Amino acid sequence: MALTTGIVGLPNVGKSTLFNAITQAGAESANYPFCTIDPNVGVVDVPDDRLQYLASIIQPQRVVPTTVQFVDIAGLVQGASKGEGLGNKFLAHIREVDAIIQVVRCFDDENITHVAGKVDPESDIETINLELTLADLETVEKRLDRVARLKKSGDKQAVLEHEILSRLQKALTDGKPARSVPLTEEEKFAIKSLNLLTLKKMLYVANVSEEDVAQPDENPYVQIVKRIAADEGADVVAISAQVEAEVAELDEEERSLFLAELGLERSGLDRLIAAAYRLLGLITYFTAGVKEVRAWTIRLGTKAPQAAGVIHSDFERGFIRAEVVSFEDLQSAGSIAQAREKGLLRLEGKDYVVQDGDIITFRFNV
Repeated sequence: MALTTGIVGLPNVGKSTLFNAITQAGAESANYPFCTIDPNVGVVDVPDDRLQYLASIIQPQRVVPTTVQFVDIAGLVQGASKGEGLGNKFLAHIREVDAIIQVVRCFDDENITHVAGKVDPESDIETINLELTLADLETVEKRLDRVARLKKSGDKQAVLEHEILSRLQKALTDGKPARSVPLTEEEKFAIKSLNLLTLKKMLYVANVSEEDVAQPDENPYVQIVKRIAADEGADVVAISAQVEAEVAELDEEERSLFLAELGLERSGLDRLIAAAYRLLGLITYFTAGVKEVRAWTIRLGTKAPQAAGVIHSDFERGFIRAEVVSFEDLQSAGSIAQAREKGLLRLEGKDYVVQDGDIITFRFNV
């Protein structure tokens, strides 16, 4: 499974600059509202030193990292849910993503226009979240009308869905996101097709100036974003979109030197992806052979047969066992052959829960 994220925010907060930098996709960026008209989509390899280590000791024919897909959505404005600005058309573009990245401007610059005339992270976040909430309220109310008719006929599924939607309607009417409503897995599945925006996990990107990138906590705007995120159970990553744009132009060696000069150990992209993985409870396992060394993304808690199914449904259907070695054990052994000799490779069955960094060979029969 590839992680998909939708980047949202007000016009001119740095969304497209950040998108261009992290995807190097060349999406248009300019200092006026609604520059982004059609959604830009970029696919980025997930940086992982473990994958490179595996490649160095196995020397495969090819190396395949796992990926993250970023979708850059046109800047939203107050009234977007009712068609203001570019309206609902663009809210629809993020209904299919796994998580929403909301970019919030956290720097002052009189040369860059702010749609509201001033930098105010709290107001900006409130505007975006309200529009997402109102869009969901419209979706829920439309569905409620249809379900109400089925409920009268005694349809059991309609009765269940009506009760769930009624709770969601109340929360959304009160300005609360759908994720604030406690739902069981069965209830989430019942409304899955609605793809509610505020049911998705939110990750805030505080877009700071280059001067603040090494010590973002000293920026009062960032503190505001962190307070709001903490109240929502969301995460915050402080990034300078402008710095990321400069980093994207450098080769690997120059990039490391440049980041070190700024007091940074990792690029904003690396930190953003890591935060998204934490937020969604995602981990990585590896398959390794002379033909291919590859990284795979799964959810934390996934059992071996289902992890195998990410590769191919036949692997899950015909699962026999998994030969597993942890990355740490492999690294200490120096090679898969040495790990086998030292008894560090384990045979695991259908109930084995895959761990982050596992290197796995699946045995199956179809």
